[in-house]
Amino acid sequence: RRSTIKLISWPVAAVIEFIRSTPLLVQLFFLFYVMPQHFNVTLSPFATGALGLGIHYACYTSESYRAGIESVDRGQWEAATAMNLATTTTWTRIILPQAIPTVIPALGNYLVAMFKDAPLLSTITVIELLAAADRVQAITFRSTEAYTMAGVLFLAVSIPSAALVRYLERRFRYERA
Repeated sequence: RRSTIKLISWPVAAVIEFIRSTPLLVQLFFLFYVMPQHFNVTLSPFATGALGLGIHYACYTSESYRAGIESVDRGQWEAATAMNLATTTTWTRIILPQAIPTVIPALGNYLVAMFKDAPLLSTITVIELLAAADRVQAITFRSTEAYTMAGVLFLAVSIPSAALVRYLERRFRYERA
């Protein structure tokens, strides 16, 4: 999307905005039900779910990365050019070390959101944590225990993920100071 070539940047921007503007559930249904019918492409439910979540969150995170890169002062780019640094060196030594710390909070939020969106995969027959709890409840008739355990497992993943993100935020904030 940052490309100066309009033939590249406009279609990419359109796709990103389309995906960000439509619900994940609609995207999953499209990939699972429409794609095999009209494009003769059939994937397993797991592959479809992974592809759907991947594309959906790639569009969101790409915008976070773009914002982080654009937050780097223009003078940094100009200084790298004035010093005749290679493009790779400019990105790895100048731009990304300044951009990544600003992106970490958003990426952490998307990580937790992706985990919380995983139950949507059950709509395309992927057995995930909540669907497994539903099956246990159907067999044992112990809904309290089944769903409580599912909630505990969700927390067991999301709380450490959030803690890791907070740690990374503090670490990068400390290094920048």
